[in-house]
Formats: sequence, C-alpha cells, structure tokens
Amino acid sequence: MGVVRIPHPDNGVPIVFDTAIAGSLPKPAWLAETQKLWPQWKTQGPELQQAKLDATLLWIKTQEDAGLDIIGDGEMSRQHFVHGFLEQVEGIDFEHKVEMGIRADRYKAMVPQVVSALKLKGRVHRTEARFLRAHTKKKIKFTLPGPMTIADTVADRFYGDRPKMAMAFAELLNQEALALQADGVDIIQFDEPAFNVFMDEVNTWGIAALERAAQGLTCTTAVHICYGYGIQANIDWKNSLGDEWRQYEQILPALARSSIRQVSLECVHSHVPPQLMALLEGKDVMVGVIDVASDTVETPEEVADTIDMALQFVPAKHLIACTNCGLAPMNRELAVKKLEALAEGAALARARRAAA
Repeated sequence: MGVVRIPHPDNGVPIVFDTAIAGSLPKPAWLAETQKLWPQWKTQGPELQQAKLDATLLWIKTQEDAGLDIIGDGEMSRQHFVHGFLEQVEGIDFEHKVEMGIRADRYKAMVPQVVSALKLKGRVHRTEARFLRAHTKKKIKFTLPGPMTIADTVADRFYGDRPKMAMAFAELLNQEALALQADGVDIIQFDEPAFNVFMDEVNTWGIAALERAAQGLTCTTAVHICYGYGIQANIDWKNSLGDEWRQYEQILPALARSSIRQVSLECVHSHVPPQLMALLEGKDVMVGVIDVASDTVETPEEVADTIDMALQFVPAKHLIACTNCGLAPMNRELAVKKLEALAEGAALARARRAAA
C-alpha cells in the first residue's frame, strides 16, 4: 500500500514547526557510485562540476515537491561530508592516505594525513551555496563538518595534539561559514557525530571548538549529533549500546549553555530516552523522525506520532522535524519516499494540533 498523500498545510492550518533533512542525500547513478559512503565520481573536470550542480538542482526540486520547508544541497558536490571540506585545505596530503580506525575504532577508513599547518586554499563551497540560494525561495541550510569530527577523520602527522588540531580546523571552518552567511545561507549546521563517541572531550574542548567555528555568525547556527549513517558498522555499534542510549545526557546540558541555536538529534527507532530532549530548553531541536538505517518507509501516522511524542518535551515553536542522519548511502527512490513521508507526517501532526 502506498503512502497516503496529505496536502501541505498552507491552506489555513498554521505551520508551527518546519521540516528539513539532516544533510546528505543519495547521489544519482550518473554522478557517482550508488549506496556507498565514499563513492567514486563517474566523470571528471568541467563535466563533473556541471553534473554536481545538475544533481543539486534535482534534489532541490525533489525536496520542494515533497513539501519540505528548509532546503539543502544534499551534499552533491562532496564525495564525503568531511573530505569535501578537506579537499580545499592546504597542509593535507590526499596522495598518501592511510588506514585508520575512526569513531573510537568503530570502523576502518582510508584517511588523508595532516602534514603541515592548515590553511584554506580559497572558498570551499561558494559555487554550490550560491547555486542553492539562486534556485529556491525557501530557507536554505548548508552543512559543514564539525571540528571534532574532522579531527577524528584524519591522521595527524603535524600537530601532535588533537584539541590543538581541532581548533585549527575550527578557524578554517569559521572563515568558510562567514562567507556562506554572506552567500545568503539561512542556517549553517556543523555535523558532529563524534560528539556521541567522545563525550568527555565534548565538554573539555569539543564545544569550545564548535563555538570557535561559529564565531561571529548572525545567521542561525546548528549542530547535528547522530549515531551515524545507516551502514552496517554503525548498526552493529548501536546494537551494542544496550536498551538505553544515554550519550546525549552527557553533552546536551553543555550544548544548552552554548551559543549554538539548533541541535539535531536521532529519535525514531532509537533507544534514546525521549525525555533527554528536555535538556535542550531554549534551543530549537531537530528531531529525527525518519530512520535512515531502515528500508521501511514510515507512514504519515508514524511520523506524526513521533512528532507528538517529541512535543511532550520540546515546544512546537522550537521543534523541527528532521531525518535521523544523512541519507547518502540509501537507495535514491527509497530516499524520495522517506522525504515525502517526512513532509506528510509533519502535515498530519500540524493538522492534529489545529484540530485539538
């Protein structure tokens, strides 16, 4: 049975919360390998640059057609959410990658090496950010990797101190974030899955590095903290965490005191106690209502039920219905259906509130 289509409620029903994706979307088969976390591009040179923008336009249109309120570029121009930024940083050796365990050795990856002082080669995401701004009238969000997560996704052969290296990355992120703000970006989000792994470090230096990356921004700032993409290594890790996932409990109070305005959390089909969302009093909370690790498409009723549950702990004016994480490794057709379910479920939740 297909998903029941519920009209997007701009016909008299007040919109009391927005919908958005966490960040990444699947790359079309003509752009890159499909259903891979580090896909290889199908072409190169000017043809590749055009293909990236074509894919971005496709997903802008798809998000708008689904009925989402906040639009992203789907990270179409990046091979990987971290490496896409690092490619424009001097001091990083991509020619001699090494295998390294990341996220506390949860899985192995071939990573570039930091071999000298870090410096931006120039603008990183100007082309895709300006393209995104030019092709939608809705609010736009642009994602950047957070400094702690970058530091956990490269091999340090220069700094010899992870907090020092993370702060160096934070300064570069800040330069690009300020430029993205000038490009017309409404929300700049830093992705920090490492926050759910190194909880002690989050409180000692992780949030300080995050705030350095966001320094001086007047647009909306956000941080995305999930339990990872829907790849097997992450699924296995989650299965090892027991009946209650309480990592957020150790980091949300400090984030609530931070200058970051929005926090993105994993919720649906997780073992996160929902009451932990209340620790973010005063912040906008992007509540994950779409499971990125499941091939089952949520029904509008299921999405609305998750939103209703979250509304017990987050005021409607501070809630944004979101995906648990990025959808990059997912089948493209499935991802489209999940975006539709997100918007339709939010529409149902709004209608329920209007009728209450």
